[in-house]
Amino acid sequence: MKALVYNGARDVSVNSVPDAKLEKATDVLVKITTTNICGSDLHMYEGRTNVEKGKILGHENLGIVIEAGKAVERVKVGDRVCLPFNISCGFCENCERGLTGFCLIANPGNAGAAYGYASMGPYSGGQAELLRVPYADFNCLVLPPDAAEKENDYVLLSDIFPTGWHATELAGMRPGDSVAVYGAGPVGLMAAYSAMIKGASKVLVVDTHKDRLALAEKMGAIPIDQTDDSCIEKILSLTNGQGADCGCECVGYQCHDHAGHEVPHLTMNHLVKSVKATGGLGVVGVFMPQDPHAADALAKQGRIAFDMGEFFTKGQRMGTGQANVKAYNRGLAKLIEAGKAKPSFIISHELPLDKAAEGYANFDARKEGWTKVVLKSAA
Repeated sequence: MKALVYNGARDVSVNSVPDAKLEKATDVLVKITTTNICGSDLHMYEGRTNVEKGKILGHENLGIVIEAGKAVERVKVGDRVCLPFNISCGFCENCERGLTGFCLIANPGNAGAAYGYASMGPYSGGQAELLRVPYADFNCLVLPPDAAEKENDYVLLSDIFPTGWHATELAGMRPGDSVAVYGAGPVGLMAAYSAMIKGASKVLVVDTHKDRLALAEKMGAIPIDQTDDSCIEKILSLTNGQGADCGCECVGYQCHDHAGHEVPHLTMNHLVKSVKATGGLGVVGVFMPQDPHAADALAKQGRIAFDMGEFFTKGQRMGTGQANVKAYNRGLAKLIEAGKAKPSFIISHELPLDKAAEGYANFDARKEGWTKVVLKSAA
């Protein structure tokens, strides 16, 4: 089969590799029809993780089941399925509590497993023609009859739509709240979109990329261009001087200031200043335990210079971590089926799998107009 393989920093290629196959009776084999390049894939692409050479990347996957293990009962050959990026067993303590992003079984010795990602287990990714899906009865979201015609909407259920929704949940967002979102990448746009679906009175989106801010404005959010550090004052002026009711951090450890310098703590501290006293913060931007290539000594150890004093004084609360996709994907699928959500508006480019390296290079360069890239397999 063909698959996108990591060869080293900023070096990926589509190679012929051994076919994915069933390994356990609880697996299914999926023919991938759509798979996405995620912003967090760029951490690996840029050489900022310990991902091994030869790893097949890709954790945002959708396709058709072509083979099922003998122990699989619910999922059938021919089903069109979307796969949560989290691989979870369904029966450990965390999975039983709905915290499937922190499964204790799928990646022994760690809390959490995923397809094609550094330190998230031995699993190959889905930027390929075929994908092995473990614990298939639990992990496969079988899609509605309109899945083929809305495939670009449903594939976003694998990660970024639930992750954006998760950001608003972590922030404690309620109908009528004002919400500040730092980052207008795919996840930030989905956080803003989720806040609007949930009845936010005002959504303020901060970024430096004008093309992404234009998408935020198009959906009805208020774009705030962070070309200087006045973004905090702008948010305060739009919220009667109090700050937003809650806020979402959707950038992570590779955030940059307006001059293009990497400042790992910037968005976190701006968020504290932008959200009112007693407000909630939802942090879904990726922060790593170690980052050897970081810009400063603290960040190399996975630490940031966080304004803990202001956070404490304001009595704010914070929720963090990757989304438990299964907590949201079924409900969000119903919104798509009913025509009440169409997250595919963020997709800027569709490429064949063979051109995945081109997609990575342009997305990594934050080239204007490259907001979200989906790859289509010809398998």
